[in-house]
Amino acid sequence: MTATSWVVSANGHPDFPLHNLPFGVFRRAGSNEVPRVGVAIGAHILDVAACLAAGLFDDAPDVAQRAARACASPSLNALMAHGADARVGLRLALLALLAEHTPVHHQQTAHHALVAQDAAELFLPVQVGDYTDFYASVHHATNVGALFRPDNPLLPNYKWVPIGYHGRASSVVVSGTPVRRPCGQRKGPNDAIPVVGPSRSLDYELELGAFVGAGNAIGETIPLGQAEGHLWGLCLLNDWSARDVQAWEYQPLGPFLAKNFATTISPWVITLEALAPFRAPLAARAEGDPPPLPYLHDPGDAARGGFALTVEVWLRTRRMREAGDAPVRISRGSALDLYWSFAQMLTHHASSGCNLRPGDLLGSGTISGPNADSRGCLLELTRRGAEPLTLPNGETRGFLEDGDEVTLTACAERPGVGRIGFGRCTGEVVAAGT
Repeated sequence: MTATSWVVSANGHPDFPLHNLPFGVFRRAGSNEVPRVGVAIGAHILDVAACLAAGLFDDAPDVAQRAARACASPSLNALMAHGADARVGLRLALLALLAEHTPVHHQQTAHHALVAQDAAELFLPVQVGDYTDFYASVHHATNVGALFRPDNPLLPNYKWVPIGYHGRASSVVVSGTPVRRPCGQRKGPNDAIPVVGPSRSLDYELELGAFVGAGNAIGETIPLGQAEGHLWGLCLLNDWSARDVQAWEYQPLGPFLAKNFATTISPWVITLEALAPFRAPLAARAEGDPPPLPYLHDPGDAARGGFALTVEVWLRTRRMREAGDAPVRISRGSALDLYWSFAQMLTHHASSGCNLRPGDLLGSGTISGPNADSRGCLLELTRRGAEPLTLPNGETRGFLEDGDEVTLTACAERPGVGRIGFGRCTGEVVAAGT
């Protein structure tokens, strides 16, 4: 059975019950407060540093108190640098503080450290030093490859190596930040020369992001059996993509301006401990697929390296908002459809001796499944715009238009454990600048 909290809004909350407790960065809306780390609990945010100052962690182990002190920072980086033991210790202290049977005088003191989420301003939870986006869904890679190479969708390396590219950390933004339509070079098949202008094929990508906690020194590697000790938690990630710019520029070196203008992440980071009940074996490889090379294989990762998460995309156009219509779900998939685990991605990333640091962000790549309604981007859903979606109000979309609002969600649910969610990862497309 799931535990209950004296914070009444947490009991039965679809995303943030007591057994979730994700971390983020906030301040009271309209205030000049310095942003600091908080924990989502029901419809509220618990100010961790305020609880520490009030003596609510005086009986907690030293490791938990050190972690709580790091929560006075305006990002999660300092907390992440303390590693997994600190995260676990602080989580246990928070569970004890927020549980239903906590002593009343502790409840009364902690009540003053609660801020309603609808009265708070949320910030980018992590100062991202480096961002690497992978291509870990074989269904996505196959669908996209078939659009361009019908006879040979997957390149020869795909099933041997986790493919990725280095993204742009400076343009990672928090949910709710408007996304300006990018400009760039594009060249259609019938154009004599390329032209420069706003992208006409703007797309979203439904992804998960994983944050690095403890890093490694340059020149050192991270064995797969130790990789989870270097992963801190997950978030939602939308890797906005200008497909027409991408088609013209991506050869020979891969994505550049088509993806460097914005990457949106959700404001809450879900810890590995909250996700522990929802771990699952990695997806079975198809008959004839090569086994992972030894450095990318570990029995523990094969047995529980997957996350049983349902991931969804919701779209609300400007006309829908003006009419008061609710967003419509246009895609629903599963994170279990990833071909490579986050641990494999991290181990491969460090296998060259690349030094990963606290707060580095790893994107999963677009999460797509085997069915048409589980495709994680419009490029796949509409076959490069050739088969537009028809929305309930009669509007159609091949790619995104100005005023479109895209929202990503994710949740996990299991009998006897209950449900946790990730909150929302939202961005509205605004017109290109002049």
